[in-house]
Amino acid sequence: MAYVIAAPCIDNSDQSCVEVCPVDCIASEPGIDRKFYIDPDGCIECGACEMACPNQAIARDDRLAGGWRHFAEVDALWFRDPVAARGLVDRLADAA
Repeated sequence: MAYVIAAPCIDNSDQSCVEVCPVDCIASEPGIDRKFYIDPDGCIECGACEMACPNQAIARDDRLAGGWRHFAEVDALWFRDPVAARGLVDRLADAA
């Protein structure tokens, strides 16, 4: 089960998670993305990012709160199609 970055990260992109990730699987494009994304294929499930996040935006995908379940799809999508993932983030942020 990979870790996922959910809604509290939107427009609050603290880089603590990036700094502690031992496999560099957390990414975003500065100035373009509204949140960070975790590559589910690269995540080794160490949990370092979850403990470092001051926004409590990170959880294992099997422990995501109901309203945050879509963020597992968003994170995975960003590594295939960043534009589509950004659109989905915008829609999820507007719905909140």
